[in-house]
Amino acid sequence: MGQTPLLPGCYLRISARVKAISGNLPSVRIAGFPARGNGTRVNGLQEFSFFTTLESYGEVVEISAIVGTGARGGVDMVWGTEPVYGHFGIDLVGPNGGIVRVDDIQVEDVTSVFLRDLVSLVDVTDYGAIGNGSTDNTAAFEAANAAANGRTMFIPAGVFRLNNDVTIDTPVKFEGRVTMPDAAVLLLRRNFDLPTYIEAFENEELAFKKAFQALLNNADHEALDMDGRKVNVTEPLDMQAAVPDRTSYATRRVIRNGQLEAAASAAWNTDVYTSAATYSPGNSRTLTDVTNVASIPIGSLIEGTGVGREVYVRDKDIGRQEITLNKPLYDAEGRQNYTFRRFKYIIDFGGFASLSKFVMADIEFQCNDRCSGVMLARGGITFAVRDCFVSRPADRGITSIGTGCQGILVDRCQFLSAEDALSVPARRTIGFNTNTNDAKIRNNRATRFRHFGLLGGSNNIFTGNHFFQGDNVVDGIRSAGIILASNSPGTIISNNYIDNCFIEWTNEHDPTPEFTTGFSFSALSVTDNVFLSGDVAPWFSYIVVKPHGAGHFLNGVAITGNRFRTLNGLIDRVDRVDTTFADLDMSRCKNVEMNGNSYLGISIQVANPALVDYTQTTEANAWIIDAADELPFGGEAATVDSVMAIGGIRNSNNVRQYDVPYADTAWGPNRDQIQLVWPSAVRGRVQATIRMDSR
Repeated sequence: MGQTPLLPGCYLRISARVKAISGNLPSVRIAGFPARGNGTRVNGLQEFSFFTTLESYGEVVEISAIVGTGARGGVDMVWGTEPVYGHFGIDLVGPNGGIVRVDDIQVEDVTSVFLRDLVSLVDVTDYGAIGNGSTDNTAAFEAANAAANGRTMFIPAGVFRLNNDVTIDTPVKFEGRVTMPDAAVLLLRRNFDLPTYIEAFENEELAFKKAFQALLNNADHEALDMDGRKVNVTEPLDMQAAVPDRTSYATRRVIRNGQLEAAASAAWNTDVYTSAATYSPGNSRTLTDVTNVASIPIGSLIEGTGVGREVYVRDKDIGRQEITLNKPLYDAEGRQNYTFRRFKYIIDFGGFASLSKFVMADIEFQCNDRCSGVMLARGGITFAVRDCFVSRPADRGITSIGTGCQGILVDRCQFLSAEDALSVPARRTIGFNTNTNDAKIRNNRATRFRHFGLLGGSNNIFTGNHFFQGDNVVDGIRSAGIILASNSPGTIISNNYIDNCFIEWTNEHDPTPEFTTGFSFSALSVTDNVFLSGDVAPWFSYIVVKPHGAGHFLNGVAITGNRFRTLNGLIDRVDRVDTTFADLDMSRCKNVEMNGNSYLGISIQVANPALVDYTQTTEANAWIIDAADELPFGGEAATVDSVMAIGGIRNSNNVRQYDVPYADTAWGPNRDQIQLVWPSAVRGRVQATIRMDSR
């Protein structure tokens, strides 16, 4: 009738000594009654041990059984945590008429038999957890966590199913593993690091996704530390799918200190689709009447006639058969076929409508020429990538398909191409792109990409970077290192090492590329950079303006303090207008400064204003001073700031003249000369300060 208390983690051995005296010989076993605090029975539990049959008279037989909360080896009656006490005794089975003597019944604590060396461990099986892969152990884990009180929670060998969210506030050690639904969160507050999640799930990719899920579903940790671990990734990590309850997030979070390596897998293959669609400049970010729109993935690169570089599918409306673009097209009005290429990324945030204040630090994205690096969310601000390596991407390093690049920070990263051995025209990879404003690209290094980056927005700072794109071809072709795809970028490019590539300035994302109103090609500062090239064709230039429509001009451009140098042969000039689509209207240029630069190995060394030294050897009323090889971008001789005589101005009698000439500007067939008109025919030497712009 005694009430023996039952505590979680406590194991009791009930033993009895019995012998048969006379009559029929029965079978004997230990029995128990599991009781709640109010004395009622807890049903459904094992209440008896195995039988022992008495086979002779006078022989003392000892029977025993162990009762406890957890399903440990050697426990005969597993009662879990619901019973709070038990009644224990023996059960006799068999024919009546026998006499049995019970010498004693003993209840003793044998918990020490089940304890490991570290007594601070709290085993989840002591609280009813069963590692059979199917039983829901959520309650048992929560009970063990509550009881741990700072001790280490231990998950022994087995597969423990958790059907709901579980938070573990105490240190945890996994010998077995857990399984959970995609939507369930496992939060390890005291061991919030990737190695512990890998121990928990015994699958690196799954562990990374579940750790990321926990990162976005708690307020206790701002960073997930990979602790130097390398994760072999066999398919794109869809980061939004890892957090199915969220499509946007705006609290600062960090993933840091590890390596993600693309393993051999067909999952990295680029998906390619061809579809017809209609485009109108009046609805400049939409493709309409898209054939088979449902099959075209969000995040696909779009190629076709009149499509600029780095134009992607930002979103789609299957019902309306429409695709939303990250950038307009410059010359695609009407209906045509487009090619859609969906590159695969190790880290793919493209499923998020918005992701802000997210940081990836000290991570190597080892793409192994199998996949791309990181796709940003469709929206958000201040995504940061710092001290990372983007190694050997197959197609792209960092891709923005929407406005998730607003205020992006890319600092001290290495972009290492997989195309080092290829000649420049054969390369196709791009380091990064942005679509919107306020990008800060600082102190990075990039090797031999097709293009290091495309800046599609305004008000950017691009400084301290070293990017080189040469090859071993003599008189070889070079590609743009940086593409400015906005005609008014408001951008500072300073203190960079621009090696065997050039800056290309276009308006290829303008749906109406001809100039009608606005500031035209304006608001660019290129200052204090090192430009270097070798073994390039003579027509190579370091700064190229490429208008995609007529009527454009330069307005508020500063190119100052740069060092231009070429090796192994001269180049003609550092500046050029690419007239593939249109030329600049040089008669409208304003506020252009190009001075303080040094030129080594450059045939034509330009400046604005240009100081032109001219000597007239024969007497003439009109002196024609040519500034064609003095002004940048083939500009017109628009204004004259000053004319200074060097020595005497003399007439045919060798008499000094003190008259002042006037200047006719924009003279000659190319409007790149001035005419100095004197009151009489004279000869002499002057220095004229000529500008290609007005102020």
